[in-house]
Amino acid sequence: MVDEADFAEWQKKVEGTNISSTTLLATDYLNHFNEIVMLLEMVPDMPDMLEDCKEWAPKSYQDHFRDSAFSDKELAIEAYDHVPERFRRPFEETIEHMNAIVFRANEQLEVLVAEGNEGLLRETAGTVTLSLQRFMDVASGIIHGSAKTMSQDEIDAALAL
Repeated sequence: MVDEADFAEWQKKVEGTNISSTTLLATDYLNHFNEIVMLLEMVPDMPDMLEDCKEWAPKSYQDHFRDSAFSDKELAIEAYDHVPERFRRPFEETIEHMNAIVFRANEQLEVLVAEGNEGLLRETAGTVTLSLQRFMDVASGIIHGSAKTMSQDEIDAALAL
């Protein structure tokens, strides 16, 4: 649990960087998901891109920054341990949902590519990418300090793809 004095100290440390001083989180992490969204969008026109989609793997926030060229990556990695639970919990839950969507999407798209069902392939890829974008919007909101998340019904509908 992060205490408020520690949090306030870290808020000062990240001022003037691309890390939110409101939450100590950085939107750069969402680039990991932008990558898979772009790949999934290509699958209906280039089914062989599914192999690239299947190679994509979940990556923790800190691992993403360890592997990135983000200018403040060391600060982002260290600051993550000081993110208050009120931001960290909904952020991590949102990321878990996105990882689950990608996993299921790859399974579904693989079946549709094998069946040669172009219409349903296009529809499914579109639905999946819209769902991921919606969760990315929620994650971005959390990064910027929003308490708004998705309702359980909205989450269930998105995960039922």
